[in-house]
Amino acid sequence: MTLSQQRSKGRRWALKHHFSGKPKAEDFELIEEELPELKEGEFLYKSLFVSVDPYQRPYTDRFPASAFPMTMMGSSVAVVEKSKHKDYPEGSEVLIYGGWVERAIASPDGKGPQASSMAGKPWVYPKISGVSSSMMLGSCGMPGTTAYFGLLRLCEPKAGEVVVVSGAAGAVGSIVGQIAKIKGCKVIGFAGTDDKVEWLKSLGFDSVYNYKKVEVATALKEAAPNGVDCYFDNVGGDMSITVLENMNPRGRVAVCGAISAYNEGRQQKFRETLHLTIGKQLKIEGFLVGRWASEYAAGVQELAGWIKKGDIKVRETVVKGFENTPKAFFGLFDGSNTGKMVVKV
Repeated sequence: MTLSQQRSKGRRWALKHHFSGKPKAEDFELIEEELPELKEGEFLYKSLFVSVDPYQRPYTDRFPASAFPMTMMGSSVAVVEKSKHKDYPEGSEVLIYGGWVERAIASPDGKGPQASSMAGKPWVYPKISGVSSSMMLGSCGMPGTTAYFGLLRLCEPKAGEVVVVSGAAGAVGSIVGQIAKIKGCKVIGFAGTDDKVEWLKSLGFDSVYNYKKVEVATALKEAAPNGVDCYFDNVGGDMSITVLENMNPRGRVAVCGAISAYNEGRQQKFRETLHLTIGKQLKIEGFLVGRWASEYAAGVQELAGWIKKGDIKVRETVVKGFENTPKAFFGLFDGSNTGKMVVKV
């Protein structure tokens, strides 16, 4: 097959219906389709790495049944193969929110999922020495900036304070803990395997516990006898209630995720936290990283600087082959990833 013939076709993973419980192979369909000729203001791109993230599971519940089958949402790092847009030269690499696609056409000045990124339009990001393309989906991408802005802007950690991170071995949590250490905090992490516990300790976390083996309340009594000042919540559920019970007055909580309930179709026990919020005068705030879109590039640059200096260490779980994208996604809910999970196309 010639290059021109390859460019005439695209592949994408479509979700056929709403999830019921954990995502399954039969929920997805790999679609191959002819791509139209480029119009002015468009470009053809090929994904190099595709991101799979826990938020993609609950987000699809927002769509009506009439929306299916629909391309799974998500970000990718891609190379521009052909362009009729002055801001996207051929050969440039872009961070684009175009879904689980191998090759597609983007219309940056139009509307739709292929016209955006977490920072707005598809971003021709600057090449930074020591930062691989895949990191633009992880430590220097949406997870990294989620950790950066969520912790620094909402929790506002101060040197000497105690910071607790749930889901600490994930793409976001592992960065949160390391930024908290940079800021001079004592950091306590919770993860789901002994290997992840050891990895987090190697990153400089002061205390790390396997929540499947140790009661969260017991762990906090040992590691934070004087209470918790900041909590970065990636999981929700009973663990988060226990952390709130152990927080100090005027503590700050950044609510990033609730992966403990994504596949169960049940509501979080929010009402059980209301008395804690009042009595302890806690600040609890949920967020989406897009609110800091105007500062996105600056956050990436600071994260990259910390990585190059060795203040932040990065681990990725890389799954090879676009056809394995759903399998990589399933792994997020089985805990098979350490750090950021990406698919190498």
